[in-house]
Amino acid sequence: MTPLGSGGSGATAGTVRLRRALTLWDLIIYGIIVTSVTAPMNFFGILTQRGNGHAVTVILLAMIAMILTAISYGRMARVYPSAGSSFTFVGKEIGPAVGYVAGWSMLLDYIMNPMVNVIFCSQQLHVLIPSTPYWLWAASFAVAFTGLNLQGVKASVRLYARLVAGMVVVIAVFFVAAAYYVLQHPHDVSGFFTHPLYDPQRWHWPGILSGTSLAVFAYVGFDGISTLSEEAKKPRDVLAATIITCIAIGLLSALEVYAAQLIWPVTEHFPDLDTAFTSVAARAWAPLGIIVAGTVIVACAAGGMGMQVSAARLLYGMGRAGALPTAIFGALEPKRHIPRNNVILVGAIALAGALALPHIAGESTGFDLGASLLNFGALLGFMGVNAAAFMRFFWRAERKSVLEFVAPALGFLVCLLLAWNVSGQSRILGAVWICIGIAFGAWKTKGFRTAIDKFEVPPDPLAEATYEPKLDVEPGRMP
Repeated sequence: MTPLGSGGSGATAGTVRLRRALTLWDLIIYGIIVTSVTAPMNFFGILTQRGNGHAVTVILLAMIAMILTAISYGRMARVYPSAGSSFTFVGKEIGPAVGYVAGWSMLLDYIMNPMVNVIFCSQQLHVLIPSTPYWLWAASFAVAFTGLNLQGVKASVRLYARLVAGMVVVIAVFFVAAAYYVLQHPHDVSGFFTHPLYDPQRWHWPGILSGTSLAVFAYVGFDGISTLSEEAKKPRDVLAATIITCIAIGLLSALEVYAAQLIWPVTEHFPDLDTAFTSVAARAWAPLGIIVAGTVIVACAAGGMGMQVSAARLLYGMGRAGALPTAIFGALEPKRHIPRNNVILVGAIALAGALALPHIAGESTGFDLGASLLNFGALLGFMGVNAAAFMRFFWRAERKSVLEFVAPALGFLVCLLLAWNVSGQSRILGAVWICIGIAFGAWKTKGFRTAIDKFEVPPDPLAEATYEPKLDVEPGRMP
């Protein structure tokens, strides 16, 4: 394999680079599959418990928080169309050391996501087919994710499009069944249709904040679109795809949990928190229970596979820049133009974590701990990107505006608040991960006395034929 940027000009004929093959529609499909149209179904029971019955409200609050960050991501991706994403954005605008920490934080998100999805899929199938051990399911999913992602990003997107179409059909059937069930079971309880949004008897701010912190999991993945900036035909499409994905997933997720709460009021206990949505679907229409269970497993598998793509690209961006060993992480496979080493490494970590995390979790489920830990890493990275957008579009702008101050500053503060409200165990494990990263960075730079990395994206000799060459945005002006 050829390490990219390991010597000479990035524009030479022999350079192996990521291939520009993705359209706006491809980016949206990718964003939808990694966030998943069934995302709230995975943790509906836990979310209802955390939010004291306000699952819809916390989903919508999380959407507002994520839209602010999505705007920062999309705008920064236009300025720096790099696979390094948050690592590059923060490193260029704030400083290499801070960019390194932001990239390391996002690695926790991107690496944990495939792991969490392997855990969920394996646990669900082990329950359905107890004769097959959990570890065998975990190994099968990890190998399948890795094998499919080694075929190239365009092949992955074609598979995602088919999966999204199938999921949308199942969700449409669920909405029809839910409406029929509610109409056939009239309710005289006051506030029946509004309590999923606000129930004064159950409203408790600590619970709402804790639930909102968990609800971020429904959106984690939209940021992965920015890691495909070097593979987008038009990097400007990253902004539109990021915002469209965030809003679409938010509204659809809110409708799903709203319908579920009308079918299964919060006053009733679920047989099992991990399979709560399956129980809801079965109550609406008996055959739908198994259909939804299968759909959620497929959606999680697709989401985990998609986030493995993003994790590999972020590692590639950090490896190419020298923040991680370039020969391993900054190398591309010449035939398919993919960071093969990184894809395999993330798959191996997902398998190892899926086998270990359920034992570490203790009384909580492996999925619950994994999701909270994932959110902690994501929120720290989001704070970095909002700070970078603030520096780029307000602090260094010749013409300053209130909007350029408020949007990234508010996005930063909201992410800080949500990060503080993840579970205590997740904060501790997340802090350990950050300390490991800082220790590695200190070792690599001899106590941060030498430059930690480079952030330049190698010039693309085909750029003018594939996308508009003037990508920069004047600081202080909305694109």
